Amino acid sequence: MTALHTTDIAHWRMYNLGLSEARFDAPEDVVHWLGAVQSQDFGPAKWSVAQRTSAVSNAAMDQAFAHGTLLRTHVLRPTWHFVLPADIRWMLDLTAPRVHAMSAYAYRQRGLDDTVLNRCDAVLVGALQGGHQRTRKELAAVLQSAGIATDDFRLGSILMNAELSGIVCSGPLNGKQHTYALLDERAPQAKRLARDEALAELTLRYFTCHGPATVKDFRWWSSLTTADIREGLGMVASQLEHQVIDGVSYWFAAPPPPLKAASPTVHLLQGYDEYIVGYSESKYVLDVSGAARLMSQERGIYNHAVILDSQVAGRWKRMLKKNIVIIEVVLYTPFDDAQTQALQAAAERHGAFLGLAATVVTTEM
Repeated sequence: MTALHTTDIAHWRMYNLGLSEARFDAPEDVVHWLGAVQSQDFGPAKWSVAQRTSAVSNAAMDQAFAHGTLLRTHVLRPTWHFVLPADIRWMLDLTAPRVHAMSAYAYRQRGLDDTVLNRCDAVLVGALQGGHQRTRKELAAVLQSAGIATDDFRLGSILMNAELSGIVCSGPLNGKQHTYALLDERAPQAKRLARDEALAELTLRYFTCHGPATVKDFRWWSSLTTADIREGLGMVASQLEHQVIDGVSYWFAAPPPPLKAASPTVHLLQGYDEYIVGYSESKYVLDVSGAARLMSQERGIYNHAVILDSQVAGRWKRMLKKNIVIIEVVLYTPFDDAQTQALQAAAERHGAFLGLAATVVTTEM
């Protein structure tokens, strides 16, 4: 393999993460490949999945979620992720103990010891068994009727604990409201793996689809310990490659793609896309110039990322009207004509996802 540099890694990741070309046909194909997709912001997370497919719409994403083709639960880290029913049990078995440990202080601060949490779990099972799906508000009322307080963030901790413990997961939407269902009923065929097998599987998946990545990157993404990861790498090292690039040690499963995507290419990524949040130590390879870090104060307003040829080039937000979506963009440096056309094409793809025409309004920093 020829010598590589940090700037090469970003293009390589774009390909491995399914952004350089639409390699997947269905939402479940994307989630299987990525292992899990961060989804605490539900609407934008649907876009992250869909833009890695040829033409999956927002309505099709809603349908897949309603049918339980994709599930949403707390796993890997103390936040929601999309996962497949087949993977949800073994991923929870492997990573939930670490997330529980990370959340232990919050549980104690809210008076949620093991006795209380076990009682909460029993109440939730009673409310959901038999195929019932209930909203957060409905479950709060059920818990309160059982004499369990749900104020001061207690409800969130109670429900997260139940998700991490493999008792509840997402049900279909009730209008615009999310519901919870029993995991045993929502994913009856979910498989379990021995710990070593699960550790090897998650390690291989991460470095295959997120690579090139570092041990610290994987530690952030998975919440596993460095010792766990070294153990996992020991089991799958024969299926991975390793290289030091610009002084940083990276693991990956396949060499770089033979060709980079055509330039200019623009992607409108939501702020929690795996390309952005799937890394810690090496997260800045998509911002080699440092422009995004200098402009970080804009994130609260324009909280999504404009990616030009693998690098952050600006921020965007959207405004939905009756028949149109307006993509408002702030660029760090002006786009030329070809780049502007690529930006419009990216906006039109997002519009097609929503079933709306798209227009772009651009300003510069």
